[in-house]
Parts: sequence; structure tokens; C-alpha cells
Amino acid sequence: MKRRASVVVIGGGISGLSIAYNLAKLGLDDVVVVEKRYLGSGSTGKCGTGIRQQFTTKEHIMLMKESVKLWEKLSEELGRDVGYRQTGYLWLIRDEEELSVFKENVNIQNKYGVPSRIINVEEALEIVPYLNPEVFIAAAFCHKDGKASPFKTVNAYYEAGRRLGVEYYTYTEVRGMVVENGRIRKVITSRGDIETDKVVNVAGAGARKIGEMVGVNIPVENYRHHIVVTEPFQEFVKPMVIRGKLYFTQTERGGIIGGIDMPEKPDQPLRARLDFLEVFATNLVKVMPILKNVNILRQWAGYYVMTKDNHPILGEAEKLEGFYIAAGFSGHGFMMGPIVGKLIAELIMYGKPSVPIDALRLERFERGELIYERAVIG
Repeated sequence: MKRRASVVVIGGGISGLSIAYNLAKLGLDDVVVVEKRYLGSGSTGKCGTGIRQQFTTKEHIMLMKESVKLWEKLSEELGRDVGYRQTGYLWLIRDEEELSVFKENVNIQNKYGVPSRIINVEEALEIVPYLNPEVFIAAAFCHKDGKASPFKTVNAYYEAGRRLGVEYYTYTEVRGMVVENGRIRKVITSRGDIETDKVVNVAGAGARKIGEMVGVNIPVENYRHHIVVTEPFQEFVKPMVIRGKLYFTQTERGGIIGGIDMPEKPDQPLRARLDFLEVFATNLVKVMPILKNVNILRQWAGYYVMTKDNHPILGEAEKLEGFYIAAGFSGHGFMMGPIVGKLIAELIMYGKPSVPIDALRLERFERGELIYERAVIG
């Protein structure tokens, strides 16, 4: 194990792996990733695979517009297939009031170059056969949205980073940090200490705890969300389909994967809830009756690491030099992983990222400069 590194990345999900890879790509030859379990064991490995640009704020739309550009070339860049497919996102609109909201959303998305559009029921049925036309009056669709394999993506980033010299310490817990004169000096782990003056806190559900180690308050809450996958069958649900808080699509192997929002208190253990299956199945069959006899294979839970405004915290902490944060993705971390890695690496190496992220810094909470995202599902 290294005893000295230029940057220690805490967290081995997609964002941590992407940050490490991009740092190495920019020429840093002693980057370390520390992960308390296995790579992708947190929210990345438990996510619903979706990648979208249909958000409601400039900050999210611009981040995801740039992230999609990276996703489009990611398999080629990393030298391994990540399972990325631009199959679209189809939002089913339930009534006239919701239609008005979606028209506003599409206008904002189009303003920043996202080709989303409102379509009628007949057009939606051409994209996804077997939808129940009685449960929606229109839809919003963006063909540039899509999905990818979390597991393939984690492996691709890992292997690409390893080729560039990144070192990965799995099953290694961060137990503390040494701070002197307002700077990071050392990371204390279960396998030994690593001297460094730069740490990236991308620990997902553990981000708040990592912040506490150095006296930095990271205002996130971990909310349990549930997800299910069914037996495989011939693909006919290519896009991600959303209606209200329900979402579903098909995996590469043909099973339906999806979830629905359930009332939860923060910091609940990651145990499955039986009532989730009933709520999910009832709503799924209402939207797509043909699925009423499909067999469920597995159910699990993962955390949405939520901020008060549903936007991530990105950047260096003003009160602690060398302490960088990429946390609080509010259910959108997988899709943002490629762009977050690029921008945090640029910030560390050059002092300024290629896409502005100042509005997403930690200090916005103290200053009351929150940016509210409405399009959170699952």
C-alpha cells in the first residue's frame, strides 16, 4: 500500500473511479482510490441504469448534456463496452396540468440544446407498444437519453485507470484524517496511513461521515429507494418509461428493471420492503397490462444521497484547502459520473473546470442560494 499520494479519492463508485481515471489521464501518476467494500458496491451498483437530460434547471441540463457527450464515446475511450444505448426517456403525462408543466420543461431543455419534445399518445405507442393509452394524454420524449450497465461501466473505468497507474484499495475503511494549518495532511485507513494534501470525498452514503472527520458539514440525507428486476423476455420497452414516480425499462438481458417512490425516513437500513412490490406491481400493470404475469426475480434497495435542492455538491471546500467534494447526487450519480470525473479532475489539476460548477459548491447552503430540481423519480 502506498504511503504517499498526490490525491486520495474516497469512494469506489462511478464518480470516484471517473475522477481517478481523469486525473491519471491528465498526467497525475500517483492517484489512490480507497473503497470500504468492493468497487461499485454503493449506489452505483444498485441504480436503475438510466441516463437523461430531461431536467428542470440549467445546472442539471448543462451537466447532463456534457455527460451524454462523454457517454456516447465512453466505450471507445475506456477500451471496453459499457453497455450504453441511446434508447430515450419517455415521460407519460397524466393530465392537462402536468402537460403545462412539461411544456415549460421542454422549453428550458430546448433552450440549452436538449432535443426533447412533446408527443401525442399515438406517437408514444409507436415507441413503446402495449402501453395503456388510458393512463396518459401525451408524453415528453428525448431520443438522446438512454441507459448503460453500471457493472460494465465500473469495470471499464477500473481497468482504464489501472492501465494509467491508478491504485485501488478495496475493503479499506477511512477512519480519520489529519489536518494541519487548514490543509489536509494525511488519510488514516484500516490498512495504514497515506500522506496527501488532496482528498476527494466521493463516498456516497458515507460522504457526511467523511466530512465530519475534518469538520466540514456536508448537508446530505441518505434515503432508501427500492428497485426490482424481472425474468427476461423479448425486448419491447427500449426507453426508460416514467409515469409520476414510477419508472421502468428493460435491461440488456431483457428483464424489466424499475422502481417507484415510497415514503421513507432517512438513514434506514438497506432492507427490502414487501409493500414496495405491491405498489410497484400495481402501478406497472396499470401502465402496461401485458406485464401482469411476468415473474419477479429479485428486489433490492440502495440510497439516494439527497441534498435540500436535489443538486449535487461539487467543488473544493472553502474552509479546508485540498478537500474536494462530489456528493449528494440525489439519485442521479450514475448518469453524471463521466462529467463529474472530468470536471473534478480539471478543478484539481487546473484550478478551473471546463463547465462552470460554482453554483453547485457546498457553500450555497450557507448562503441560501439553492437551486431546486423538480424531476426526481424512483
